[in-house]
Amino acid sequence: MGIFSFFSKEKKEKLDQGLEKTKTSLFSKISKALVGKTTVDDDFLDELEEILVTSDVGIHTTLKIIERLQKRVAIDKYVGETELNAFLKEEIAALLEENNNDSLATFENLQGKKPYVMMVVGVNGVGKTTTIGKLANQFKKSEKKVVLGAGDTFRAAAVAQLKIWGERNGVHVVEHGMNTDPAAVSYDAVKYAVENDADVVIIDTAGRLHNRVDLMNELTKIKRVMGKVIPEAPHEVLLVLDASTGQNAFEQAKQFTAATEVNALALTKLDGTAKGGVVIGIADQFKVPVKYIGVGEGIEDLQLFDRKEFVDSLFN
Repeated sequence: MGIFSFFSKEKKEKLDQGLEKTKTSLFSKISKALVGKTTVDDDFLDELEEILVTSDVGIHTTLKIIERLQKRVAIDKYVGETELNAFLKEEIAALLEENNNDSLATFENLQGKKPYVMMVVGVNGVGKTTTIGKLANQFKKSEKKVVLGAGDTFRAAAVAQLKIWGERNGVHVVEHGMNTDPAAVSYDAVKYAVENDADVVIIDTAGRLHNRVDLMNELTKIKRVMGKVIPEAPHEVLLVLDASTGQNAFEQAKQFTAATEVNALALTKLDGTAKGGVVIGIADQFKVPVKYIGVGEGIEDLQLFDRKEFVDSLFN
């Protein structure tokens, strides 16, 4: 896989638990649609299309899966539910494999970049600052020196929340307080990281509505200012999405990827929703790799996204 070489039994169990609602919803519906069927006919394909769309896979990706399934059945012949599940699993895995980016850092491997600069974006309420805290924890566990930048200066609570995460993880937080210039905070955080030989710097940004052009433009300014310290910074622009919002997550992904150079996605709150299909649809449609998934509230419950393990967990 490249992006994740070791998947522990504990993490596998947590992934299984986190996807339980999606798995139960998806496969109970598929099983019902298959009752009495001896072949994959048009009626079944229509039902499968509805099942995938209502699981928030998205219409574009659903039609792609249906087309692949039709071709597969024509070649391999359909003999039962077990085979159909195997075909679906393999075709979805192939879709996810097509959207691959192994140049992004993992917790252990920073791709030779020091400090590795991450800018985290997304709307309010998706778990953005919490995701940063969990990232800091896992980088720290991998013996990386981490710096956080409190660039969400529009909400006093956001700065305070990031400082709490910094204290909890034992990492330095660069902050200027509320109603200050977020670009200045970002510049100082990257500069501090360089001067103090940090391995990773993670910049929080203000939660913004994806239809606010002025706030979207501010992200460009933040990136430009960081580039004065490290020309290629940020190395990663991570868009955090709430998987439980389904189609709204698609719209946010559309607007953010159009407004800024997002090159990684994190989908949170998968454990609280039956809409886990959104991971498949977003990865396929936006050609931006899903890098992290949140499968619980615990500090260890943010996982590097492993395509193979995700599909295995969904279908087994």
